[in-house]
Amino acid sequence: MDIVKTVIICVFWVAFVGCSNENEVEQVRVEKIPAIDSLIQKEIAADHIPGAVIQVKKGDSILHHAAYGFAQKYSFNMQPMQNPEPMSAEHLFDLASLTKVTATTFGIMKLVDEDKIQLEDPIYTYLPEFKKGRKSKITIRHLVSHTSGLPQWKSIYYHVSNPDEITKYISDQSLKWEVGKGRHYSDLGFMLLAKIIEEVSGQRLNNYLQKKIYKPLGLQHTVFNPTKKGFKKIAATSQGNPFEKQMVYDNDFGYNVDVEPESWDEWRQYTLRGEVNDGNAWYANRGVAGHAGLFSTVKELQILIDLLLDGGRFQDKHIISEAVIDTFLTKDRFGNALGWAMDKNFISAKGSPKRTFGHTGFTGTNIVAVPRDSLSIILLTNRQHVGRQENGYYFDLDSLRQTIFDVVQQRK
Repeated sequence: MDIVKTVIICVFWVAFVGCSNENEVEQVRVEKIPAIDSLIQKEIAADHIPGAVIQVKKGDSILHHAAYGFAQKYSFNMQPMQNPEPMSAEHLFDLASLTKVTATTFGIMKLVDEDKIQLEDPIYTYLPEFKKGRKSKITIRHLVSHTSGLPQWKSIYYHVSNPDEITKYISDQSLKWEVGKGRHYSDLGFMLLAKIIEEVSGQRLNNYLQKKIYKPLGLQHTVFNPTKKGFKKIAATSQGNPFEKQMVYDNDFGYNVDVEPESWDEWRQYTLRGEVNDGNAWYANRGVAGHAGLFSTVKELQILIDLLLDGGRFQDKHIISEAVIDTFLTKDRFGNALGWAMDKNFISAKGSPKRTFGHTGFTGTNIVAVPRDSLSIILLTNRQHVGRQENGYYFDLDSLRQTIFDVVQQRK
């Protein structure tokens, strides 16, 4: 291989394995999909998103991999920076609700695989606070499938001062729906799953995942509270918590919150970078929670998705059994899997084959995987960093996600 060709391949591949070995570089075929470049660059030019990283992989081939725009473009109060920081594939992203599937769901899968818990176990087996009334019917399966009947969201940080108080607070909340009667996406349910992992393992959620999942996979950039661990290359998200503050203060915004808004006032007044955007994860859980808080890179997320697509195998190790993965990635009667979503509208993958799964994160992250084709699309954006639109919401990425999925499907 001549030196020019080697350099060109390394430009595309350095984010994954480096260029230290020519044979290593040649193991994976790297391509480009120009239409994806155009789609993402259009949204950046419109200031809908400041930056993005994307990777499309099919089998052993990287069909598309690129970073765009900026990791940080504005200082606080939306002042443009004189020297905005370019985005790179090495930047960590606040995964938001992708934490539910790339952290908590993996932890529950591992405990099931080790026969330390069963999906049909009542959660009061591990959290005695729930051995009362209708809540005694809630099982681990109900939590991981969002069918527990628990409220979807509460401003918990108005009521608790440390993570140890969260289980009791949630146990005191009335069920909003009957247990097992419908899928109602719930952050509270995944907070409880994290508590179950901690009760069973005797370790904090982050430590358990590091020991059982991330370290065996060689992951070094998939962490909670990355700034506390010395990471510098992190994509900036919102300017404080304006969206969540409006959720609390404005009943006309679509959320009815049972608190006196001014009874708590510890809202962050700076650009968030390396601190989880989600208020319950940051204020109430100190950055480590089952529903949000994980940060990672496109490279390491790919390893986690490949683990699922490869039946739980990583190199010569079996991390999770294929049978457990199959259980978690089987569609239930409500049209979704355990932890992962299969609703094609929710994951912006209309027209996809059966068993396609994925998830999104409020900060602007998402994953779609198509087992039939050994295909995955990981799109990470820091959409919150450009601020909210006139309607108070952040830019809706659904159309971009669906169009990218369509482009990839057509290319197959």
